[in-house]
Amino acid sequence: MNDINQKLKAILPEENIVRNEPLAKHTTFKIGGPAEYFVTPENEDQLKLVIKVCKESNIPYYIIGKGSNLLVGDKGYKGVIIQIYKNFDWIKIDKNIVTAGAGVMLSRLATQAAEHNLAGLQGECGIPGTLGGAVTMNAGAYGYEIKDYIISATVLNQEGEIFTLNKEELQLAYRTSIVQKNSYIVIEAVFELPYGNKEDILAEITEFNRKRVEKQPLEYPSAGSTFKRPVGYFAGKLIMDSGLAGYRVGDIMISMKHCGFVVNVGNGTASEVRQLIEDVQHIIYEKHQVMLEPEVRIIGEF
Repeated sequence: MNDINQKLKAILPEENIVRNEPLAKHTTFKIGGPAEYFVTPENEDQLKLVIKVCKESNIPYYIIGKGSNLLVGDKGYKGVIIQIYKNFDWIKIDKNIVTAGAGVMLSRLATQAAEHNLAGLQGECGIPGTLGGAVTMNAGAYGYEIKDYIISATVLNQEGEIFTLNKEELQLAYRTSIVQKNSYIVIEAVFELPYGNKEDILAEITEFNRKRVEKQPLEYPSAGSTFKRPVGYFAGKLIMDSGLAGYRVGDIMISMKHCGFVVNVGNGTASEVRQLIEDVQHIIYEKHQVMLEPEVRIIGEF
């Protein structure tokens, strides 16, 4: 790994390369062992070069934003974690066309659009993640989804090529896209938003945030909704109806407030999360013949 260290130093400022960085500091679950290398590229060129070096050196790498939909193993990640967050946090607005970097928090994007009398992103305001992850997963809430008003996204493929995909090419569907299927990396996205009244849009954002505080266990670290919605069902209701509210493995618990959330009520570990997920899947399948699929992404060593 000394070779990769020197190659990274040739690309990035030294302060943008951290060895053995605890990933618990970079996930909303507050769980995760150390990344062998934790790097923060400042622009597209640096990002391309870092990925190129990783591939040429046969070193595993993984892209993260705010770490809001991520579970990292307790033994950490043997390779390079590339964070696209603060250095890709920008928004440009021209009339009703909004272009934003992959590191922009969804809450900021929705609010900024509202300040320009632009609607359509209100449902994204309460999702504690970045635009890059939202496009990848076609994130949404309260009847809104990323696919509703997106025009295109600029992505980086595994060969280091940057290109733009239009809405149809993105193949956005429930919690998936061609970005996810092909392991592309979102760099920026463009939206065409409908005009509205700023006060009305901001009021809707405020109401959605109120509902989120009321219904979701925001007082505890979590990765958001743990399971995807199975066809014809709601994961949270299946879990609640199965008597699993409050079910726990160590310091990891199914929220009493919203059974779709798995929360860290103390010093929970990734192994405990994984065990709880497996327990829930088994119980739900036994009771309802429905196999729940995790929405949270799981990486690293356990």
